[in-house]
Amino acid sequence: MPIRSLKSAGRWLLAILLFAAGVWAQRSGVIEDFIYYLPDVRYLAVQHLFLTAVSGSLAIVIAVPLGIVLSRPSMARFAESLMQVLNVGTTIPTLAVLALSMSFLGIGTTPAIFGLTVATLLPITRNTYVGLKGVSPALMEAAAGLGMSPAQRLFRVELPNALYVIFAGIRTALAINVGTVPLAFLIGAGGLGELIFTGIDLYDTVMMLAGAIPTALLAVIVDALVAVVAFLVVPRGVNPSRA
Repeated sequence: MPIRSLKSAGRWLLAILLFAAGVWAQRSGVIEDFIYYLPDVRYLAVQHLFLTAVSGSLAIVIAVPLGIVLSRPSMARFAESLMQVLNVGTTIPTLAVLALSMSFLGIGTTPAIFGLTVATLLPITRNTYVGLKGVSPALMEAAAGLGMSPAQRLFRVELPNALYVIFAGIRTALAINVGTVPLAFLIGAGGLGELIFTGIDLYDTVMMLAGAIPTALLAVIVDALVAVVAFLVVPRGVNPSRA
């Protein structure tokens, strides 16, 4: 009962805060100012989603097979060393990665996609590796006892049981990606970062929030969409508590 009461009180408090924020926004004219930037938000959000979709897709296409390769018994001695190489993509600040990619690829969309892909690789590769290594040895022995080949064990036993962990890595990576894309504006790739950084330069809070709020909403929406896909794809018999 106390927990339910706290949850109910929390909902009421949130509703009151949202109502108060709405009243304040209406009286201060902030809503009208936001509406002024809506055409820019729509245009830049499309660029933002394009950068996320392309770099995120490339990261998935590269990272999942790489995680599978590293999880094979023949790669046991080299897996962690190679994982540390990928860790460089997260150790180096993303802005530095974008600047380095700009040095080789020029300015615009191409270096932004390259830098974002590099920054997104590690969570997906790591979770793919951990998910496959965490499959129960008993399941693997049972599959071998049934006469399955290594490829059959991978696609029929290992991957279905590792999907929950893999999707957790994809969700984390894409959330990071959406939040990092605004930096791509600094190397001429567009996106909602144009409103954020221009608003900061001009001390225009409304312009900055017109870029920051949609970015946060896009991160939540992308995360929710990946969660729905995971719910539909992950076999019902998989126990998510292993993640």
